Amino acid sequence: MPLVARPSNPQPYGMLFPALPEKPALPSVARVRGVDAITDIAAADWDTCAGSANPFVSHAFLAAMEDSGSVSPRTGWIPRHLIAESSDGRIVGTVPLYLKGHSWGEYVFDQGWADAFQRAGGAYYPKLQGAVPFTPVPGPRLLVAPDAPPGTRHKLAEALVETVKRLGLSSVHLTFVADADMEALLAAGFLERHGYQFHWHNRGYGSFDDFLTELASRKRKAIRKERESIAASGLTIRTLAGAAIEARHWDAFYDFYLATVDKRWGSAYLTRPFFDRIAETLTDRVVLMVAEDGRGVPVAGALNLRGADTLYGRNWGAVIDVPFLHFELCYYRALDYAIAEGLATVEAGAQGEHKLQRGYLPSQTRSAHWIANPSFRRAVENFLDQERPAVAEQMVALLPLSPFRRDGEG
Repeated sequence: MPLVARPSNPQPYGMLFPALPEKPALPSVARVRGVDAITDIAAADWDTCAGSANPFVSHAFLAAMEDSGSVSPRTGWIPRHLIAESSDGRIVGTVPLYLKGHSWGEYVFDQGWADAFQRAGGAYYPKLQGAVPFTPVPGPRLLVAPDAPPGTRHKLAEALVETVKRLGLSSVHLTFVADADMEALLAAGFLERHGYQFHWHNRGYGSFDDFLTELASRKRKAIRKERESIAASGLTIRTLAGAAIEARHWDAFYDFYLATVDKRWGSAYLTRPFFDRIAETLTDRVVLMVAEDGRGVPVAGALNLRGADTLYGRNWGAVIDVPFLHFELCYYRALDYAIAEGLATVEAGAQGEHKLQRGYLPSQTRSAHWIANPSFRRAVENFLDQERPAVAEQMVALLPLSPFRRDGEG
């Protein structure tokens, strides 16, 4: 006798155990393509990838650069942005990318590399640059939507390499890269470079005086003297935000910007319409510190953009020479604003160890570089292997110069 009775009316196996419905295929990255202008992409699609934390990678800021002519063949920044599209037709990733025939306006200096490669018979330019033009602000460069398919960052990194190969270029460089991007870039064969800037961190201060209490007595007194000197100068200092910034302020600030360019023997990349565009499209992000003379005429200014938890110093200029005015507008007023608004960080831009004496501490920056020529790549890699520990040592050596009190100091 069988151990298990057979059913009286046997049914096919598939009827006894019906097949489960097939799961729909998950979206994937279907293709990565290039565009020649950021206006070829809807602002909502770009900003879904860029997020809202960092205004410099927003569609509004990058479009202001292009529409104003600040980014153009004239300045040597030619847009070649990358766009990743998913299999269900959505834009899920972007890279702000430019074709360049020089290395100006980047703040991570590779002119030595260019010179060495060209002396060896290579053509370093044109190259690709993944960056925010003229703006040394760390932030995301592989911009990925929150619901993007897994591996989208890696696809964008690989597409950068393929673009260099397809166009026959020497290299692609992503500067001031967010930590979240580096894994994908390193996996695609990029080389990592380190640098540093000076950033101020809010430790929950209730006022500027709260911040000063954490400084050594000598440093605290020096900063107070600098601020008292400006208070006695006859200048009126104003912090203007959003719609409070009038056309006359922008007219004056553009003159300040040109004056700074002239002093540094530089090129005026930014055009006057650029400032009108950010005033219009980034109204709630713009913060302008202005010094006015006794007649109410602006004579100096510092431009900042506000992020989710950070105030970013952008440009400064003046048509008068007053001791400590630069420190007041660019650093101390930025701290005042950050404390009042509860912001976590103030980033005061590239270079300038004088910032250290005012509470801005060294903060590591990262960049990524892909070099096509194997021999040249090895030379750059060897250089970077030596440079990274040297940068780390420099940052450690700077810390004793910090103004913050040490144990036993008043």
